[in-house]
Amino acid sequence: MFRTITVAAAFCAIALAQPPASPNFEVASVKPSPPQPAGQFAMRQRGGPGSPDPSQYTVEGFPLSRIIQTAYNVRGYQVTGPSWIDTERYDIMAKIPAGTTQEQFQLMLQNLLAERFKLKIHKDSKEVPIYALVVAKGGVKMKESAPLDPSDPANNPPSGPLPVGRDGRPQLPRGGRGMMISMGPNGLHMEAARTTTAQLADVLSNQLGRPVVDETGLKAQYEYKLDFSPEGLQMMRGMPAGPPHGGDGGRGPGPGAGGEGREAGPSIFTAVQEQLGLKLDSRKGPVDLIVVDSAERTPTEN
Repeated sequence: MFRTITVAAAFCAIALAQPPASPNFEVASVKPSPPQPAGQFAMRQRGGPGSPDPSQYTVEGFPLSRIIQTAYNVRGYQVTGPSWIDTERYDIMAKIPAGTTQEQFQLMLQNLLAERFKLKIHKDSKEVPIYALVVAKGGVKMKESAPLDPSDPANNPPSGPLPVGRDGRPQLPRGGRGMMISMGPNGLHMEAARTTTAQLADVLSNQLGRPVVDETGLKAQYEYKLDFSPEGLQMMRGMPAGPPHGGDGGRGPGPGAGGEGREAGPSIFTAVQEQLGLKLDSRKGPVDLIVVDSAERTPTEN
């Protein structure tokens, strides 16, 4: 059995001013997510400015911390607050006015969080250990993704459970985008399609529990597969408790964790370099933070 997390990440450049009274979505539904299918853990984010569906924004199974990331264009390690913002999950369906820019969309989402969750934040900054994601000696080994044709129905995959391949692993559907991580008895397996190195850096930061800054200089979208050991990794933010088949909820086997005899694969550092042609360099640097002062677990009615 595999437990899966699909990731569609949002990225840096903090915009921390409290949102004004407008703009707003034309209409928006916000509600707690239904239970996930047995053995599967999925988060999806679709639509919005610049996507094949700019008039609709949909979130499925996102914890509040990830919605905040999208609203303020930051990474996971930049959001801190009460522990429940990483575990309580929500669905959002919102209609976006025609001609909305990315900046206006983010303000709409900030306003929605303030209105429905009574979200209040403040900013902070501190210097911490970080990793820089750079191109390794020998060059990039990832394949550039083919251009997306929005008119092809296959390039707008429907919501619902992910398809399962012959190996038993959930798979990204044709035309899918983003990242999917499945966890099984032999470690972690990541698949990505139409994703940037900035998005990869965001996912790596969640895995490593340390900021990862994209310094590759690469601008294309890529597709790739990555297999690595969960040993020594921080539990993925928002991942539900309880071990998957042959696993331990995302942490490495470790002493007494039941990982004896498992072929867990290379470390994430080795895998990134050997399989993707990238490298994680350890450094120090300042990080801007969004601190959640208060928020309500149950959003107000639609």
